[in-house]
Amino acid sequence: MSDTFAAVHVGSYELTMKIFEISKKNGLKCLDHIRHRIDLGSETYATGTISSRHMLELTRVLKEFSEIMKSYGVTNVQAYGTSALRETHNINIVCAQLEQRTGIKVDILSNSEQRFLDYKSIALQSTKFTELIEEPTAIIDIGGGSIQVSLFDKDKLVTTQNMKLGVLRLRQTLEHLAEGKDRYPELIAELVDSQLHVLSKFYLNDRTYKNLVIIDDYMSPVFQKISSPGYDKGFITSSDFDKMLERFSRMSNDYIAKELSISTEYVTLAYISGILVKRITVALMSQLLWAPGVTLCDGIAYEYAEKKKYITPIHDFEADIIACGMSIAKRYGGSKSRARTLESIALPIFDKTKKLHGLGHRERLLLELSTILHDCGKYISLMNMGFCCYNIIMSTEIIGLSHRERSIVANVVRFNHEDFLYFDDSPDCYKGLTRKDYLTIAKLTAILRVANALDRTHNHKFKDVSVTVKDDEVQILLDTTSDITIEKGLINNRASFFEEIFGVKPVIRQKRLF
Repeated sequence: MSDTFAAVHVGSYELTMKIFEISKKNGLKCLDHIRHRIDLGSETYATGTISSRHMLELTRVLKEFSEIMKSYGVTNVQAYGTSALRETHNINIVCAQLEQRTGIKVDILSNSEQRFLDYKSIALQSTKFTELIEEPTAIIDIGGGSIQVSLFDKDKLVTTQNMKLGVLRLRQTLEHLAEGKDRYPELIAELVDSQLHVLSKFYLNDRTYKNLVIIDDYMSPVFQKISSPGYDKGFITSSDFDKMLERFSRMSNDYIAKELSISTEYVTLAYISGILVKRITVALMSQLLWAPGVTLCDGIAYEYAEKKKYITPIHDFEADIIACGMSIAKRYGGSKSRARTLESIALPIFDKTKKLHGLGHRERLLLELSTILHDCGKYISLMNMGFCCYNIIMSTEIIGLSHRERSIVANVVRFNHEDFLYFDDSPDCYKGLTRKDYLTIAKLTAILRVANALDRTHNHKFKDVSVTVKDDEVQILLDTTSDITIEKGLINNRASFFEEIFGVKPVIRQKRLF
């Protein structure tokens, strides 16, 4: 059994569609790849709007995509818009018009969701991806509006940071300066090195990242045509890369386009992207560069195939989300041992009360993140910890989470420390969230509050926790020889909210009494 799937990306500089045949036997097979150049980014980054001319062009091309889908017998389609649409002021109106005119629903990805899908696209190159991230490796995702730098080591995400140094933004700045191509390396270095210095100071800790993986629509096609001798396709050493850039700096755009068989209009963007990669290579002291030549459409297809269980994931991407949360907690002085203790209480309560809350695996992940980030706000203020936790989480990108999911985590952590605010009484608090999201926040808050009460002294008094639901009680059995007078008193204070949300009362039972 196979599925014909279409992935559509409305990007900053082009509209892309890939059509895949997906099956358990053969995995993902690309049947067609269609690209249409449309420079939305330069317009939306400058004005925050999409002109009528571009709306007509978007509509026409999406209609053509729809006809191509029919010819292939596409059974499922997923279309995403990224930063060019994300920064449009009237995005809801734009998406509604596109769906009405073309029948294609375009969903908007947050930056963290977009980058997460880009990482999944690399996983299609499974063997090389897993081998590289065992060593210190940086993944550089270069877009039109911004770049994402993610650092991996020993198969784990160390940190990820977003910087507004996208290729189209840099081109706009360079055009405004009206300087020649020969000055691009010098000017781009001045524009980006200060931000890269901050990245080095706070996150590199004098470490070098030997491997650099590049995801972009500009330089990647060049890498596919020029590789270092003795290396696989798409691989180039940093010294060979420097020589290539130096050679291109002396050539005309027309000559480069002819030599590499790429469109002339892409040459300037590819050159800017190349200089940006050069600056990052210097900052990270990378020795080997790899551009796998994948696109967001590959990541969209990978995620679809993963959800439908056509493929088995070769990398634990959820672990990267957790690693990102742990990195944030570490940055703000969070207690790793306390987070583990809270997790050891909160997750069993969640698992044993599924029939009461009706939440799924994704909400469990959000609860786990909440335990990790439960006290990040103390870095700023012990008196206003809840408020500070909320602002830190909302101001910090968590790779793989949507803005809505990040807001859920931020509110759960906030209400672990503050009085709970009800939906109808405080609509501003839940701006952008639905009533369903509000109920998720209430349920996860109730669970986290109980977990927090059981380790309020931070003394880790018990060895093990088991949870059972019996009649009108959630019985929490603690394996401990310690005095738990404080815990019993605190849980009584927290029990009322838990009982209000779930209709059952949490009670403590002690396994060992001496």
